[in-house]
Parts: sequence; structure tokens; C-alpha cells
Amino acid sequence: MDTIDLSNLNRQFLFRESDIGRSKAIVASEFIMKRVKGVKVTPYFGKIQDKDDAYYMQFTLVICGLDSVEARRWINATLVNLVDSDVPESLKPLIDGGTEGFKGQARVILPTVTSCYECSLDMLGKQITYPICTIANTPRVAEHCIEWASVIQWPLKFPDRKIDTDSPEDVKWVYELALSRAKQHNISGVTYTLTQGVIKRIIPAIASTNAVIAASCCNEAFKIVTSCNPYLNNYMMYSGNDSVYTYTFEHQKKESCPVCGSRASPITVDSSQTLEEFLLSLADRPETKSPSPSIRTASKSLYMRKPPALEELTRENLTKSLHDLFDSGDELVISDPALPFSLRLVVNFQ
Repeated sequence: MDTIDLSNLNRQFLFRESDIGRSKAIVASEFIMKRVKGVKVTPYFGKIQDKDDAYYMQFTLVICGLDSVEARRWINATLVNLVDSDVPESLKPLIDGGTEGFKGQARVILPTVTSCYECSLDMLGKQITYPICTIANTPRVAEHCIEWASVIQWPLKFPDRKIDTDSPEDVKWVYELALSRAKQHNISGVTYTLTQGVIKRIIPAIASTNAVIAASCCNEAFKIVTSCNPYLNNYMMYSGNDSVYTYTFEHQKKESCPVCGSRASPITVDSSQTLEEFLLSLADRPETKSPSPSIRTASKSLYMRKPPALEELTRENLTKSLHDLFDSGDELVISDPALPFSLRLVVNFQ
């Protein structure tokens, strides 16, 4: 669903200023077909989650250049679930690349065979967050004002819909409100571009780093399709911060991976914390990263976000301590609308 913005123009050669506002997928396909005669590119302008298994079965491999952890987790789990041991062509190699400033990585994932994306979730850095009390009462930097507008004021003004971070109208509304608040508190630095970066969690991009990682992904795709050389096994890290450094290693599968593993992940928690505190912690835990979890044991639902009737029925459990709801060593099942799979956790009390 991504569209072209002015900030996209300095780090690629597919888009021009006249393309601003148009679909990235459509413009890119037009450019490629014009540049390389005889090539047919079929663009899709929409959410990858809206396509069914049959759509992904048509491909030989998938190259992933997504800009969010959630989308990567989704496509990874989808391709793992596609694999049928009796149908060899159901195994679709996944090539994933990503950059952050002068750093980047490329990897080759053979679903069910090698380490998958979920296996390496604990390698991701913790996302920057801001305390609600600071955002609401004592903003000190531009980001606080933008978070105030998007996290606190948007739900009050538009309770029935979420911010569409690809909508210029929605971004403009947040920007103008954040700018007004910044002026009230004598804070500088609120810009439209920064507003986009905060609400979309945009990571700084450098054209040369993007080119290195894109070339690496293309090389691996070529090797897999032609069998001309051994492909990457299975993770390459690139760093251009101080010089130029690359490191290749085999990332190991995790038996407790909720997507490709066979057993539940063990975690240790304080039994006196409430269920609500535990659910909030699941968003930050490297082995879960679940922002909107529902939770149940083998015998009962502890908290379910939907449907509304079940949410109301289980809401009272949020204030109860964990030791009042289940025993140490019990297995919990976590589901999240953002993920096409369930997390299995064995929870041990401290």
C-alpha cells in the first residue's frame, strides 16, 4: 500500500518527482518494463496479508524488501506454512534484505529447512518508545509532540479508525497538531518529514547501503534460480560505519521457534505482576514482540481482545496476579491479529 514521497527520491533511481503520490509498485513495474525490453512485471498495490496461499504458490522464490518487522513475520510464517513434504515445489526460498543507515543484512531462508525470520527475532534492537506521562504533560523534544498528536489526540478525534500512515491527509493532521503543541512549549524541529518518520517508524536510509544489500539479494536470487554457485548459508551482515566490513555465518534454527520449531519457548516472570503488566511486556520481549496479544491456557481463556463479548467477560483478569490465574510451568498460547500463527510459552515463576 506504499506510495511515493519526496523523501524517497534521493536513494533510488526508479521514481521521479512527477511520481510523488503514486503507488511504488506500479511506478517501479512501469520503469523496469520500459528499461528492460521483453520483461513483464505484474504490480500489486495492496496489503500482502490480503493474498491467499494460492497467490504465493505461483512464485519460484520470494525476495523480501519490507519496511516493518510485522510484515516480515507474516510473510515468513506464510511461506513456512505453505511447505508440504509431498509437494517439493511448495518450498519457496525467501531472500530478505534490510538496511539501517550504514548497516545492513541479507539472508536466505529455506522454510522448514534453515533458520527462519522468527528464529532471529531476538537479534532485533528494541524500538524507541516514549513514556505516556512525558508525552502528555512535559514534552521536551519534537518527537514528544508528534507522539502526543498521534497516540493521544488521534484516538480522541477519530475513535473508530487508526491512522493511515500512507495517507497525506492523516500525516498532515498529525503534523499540524504537533507543530501547534511544539510552539506552545517552545520546542523546535517539528517537520512534516519528521512526523512521517515518527508515526511510520522510518529508519534512516542511505542509497549506497541500499545498493549493497539489494545487489546481495539479487545475487542470491540468481544463484538459487540458476544453480550456478552455492547460495548464502544463511546470513550476511554488512557494516560501513567505520570502514567496510562483512560477516557471513549460519544462523541456527531454534527448536522453540513458534513458526518452524517443535516446542514451546520457556520464559521466567514475576508471579506477582498482573496479567495486564505481563501482556504489555510481550510487546518488548525479544522472543515474542506481540503488540496486541490475547492469551489462554489449555483449559481457559485468560484475556481475549475479540469478540467484544469475550473481551468484556475476561477483562476482570487483567488486574489479577499471574499466580492467581495459572501455575508455574503451565503452557500459554498467545494469539495476535498481526501474526498468522500462535506463540506457545511455558511460563515459569521466579
